[in-house]
Amino acid sequence: MYVAVKGGERAIENAHAWLAEERRGDISVAELSLAQIREQLSLAVNRVMAEGSLYDPDLAALAIKQSRGDLIEAIFLIRAYRTTLPRFGASRAVDTGAMACDRRISATFKDAPGGQVLGPTFDYTHRLLDFKLAAEGAVPPAPSAPPRREPTPHITEFLGQEGLIQPEPEPESEAVPRDLTREPLEFPADRALRLQSLARGDEGFVLGMAYSTQRGYARNHAFVGELRIGRVTVEMEIPELGFAIEIGEVELTECETVNQFKGSKTEPPQFTRGYGLVFGQSERKAISMALVDRALRWQELGEDNLGAPAQDEEFVLSHCDNIQATGFLEHIKLPHYVDFQSELELVRKLRREAEERIARREAAE
Repeated sequence: MYVAVKGGERAIENAHAWLAEERRGDISVAELSLAQIREQLSLAVNRVMAEGSLYDPDLAALAIKQSRGDLIEAIFLIRAYRTTLPRFGASRAVDTGAMACDRRISATFKDAPGGQVLGPTFDYTHRLLDFKLAAEGAVPPAPSAPPRREPTPHITEFLGQEGLIQPEPEPESEAVPRDLTREPLEFPADRALRLQSLARGDEGFVLGMAYSTQRGYARNHAFVGELRIGRVTVEMEIPELGFAIEIGEVELTECETVNQFKGSKTEPPQFTRGYGLVFGQSERKAISMALVDRALRWQELGEDNLGAPAQDEEFVLSHCDNIQATGFLEHIKLPHYVDFQSELELVRKLRREAEERIARREAAE
């Protein structure tokens, strides 16, 4: 923190007090409760959990309230809090095939095995303002069916049975993938690390990169093989017991894209896939992740690098993190008095030298 001038600490304290007053707003209006934020701004809560790398809806709601709705600031708060938490162990990989799906659609097969479940989505709304909400009227309950509890197979499994989609390579070892929340990002990054970085990445940035691939900057035409949203059980191995136990459930959004692949010297023509997995209901982010993941696999698949931004691993992963970007961007508004005075003196010196050269040239003429 900069306290570069006399009285700086008092000014900062006053700024904090003013911020708290602005956050509260008009005291004649009822204050938002954490439960209201958690239940009625759930998509914002989901984004904060996903990009903050911490699944806790109540803490995400608190961060949104404290940050006055600035989601990047809320993500910053969650990540800072996360660093204070002890780590007791690691859970097993979740089985998304056993997901209790609230929503499950495929753009590749109309009659998808297991059926299409539209679920809660904006896709079919008219994007017209609903002034009934301004009247704060009660919303009638939707006649929705309970989520599927039986295992729902992935669409790509059926393509795999015919050998039409490239199988996912088996890990070379049983080593645990590197953890981006505990280690700095290094290049080159393997796919597991890239997916971690994209999952934590800024939704807008990842969306922009994904959109660029669709507009020709990577030649990456994709179909949504499957998009599913639902809850999965989290299990953890307990050494003292000798087996795994359930420790809770998390809501996830998973997307698998199906992409064209012309084949190579060692691989026949077939489809390949992109993958996205995000905390909560976050369809836009999961689809964007899958598109960028596929674009970054060009070298692994023996494709040409077309020089597209989404194919540049270092560019994408170094700039997708909104907390790093915000910190570097916003630090320039803090005091840089010494640096600027140095630059100012340099410019004045250069101007004097230029004026002297002009004066000498005019005198010689």
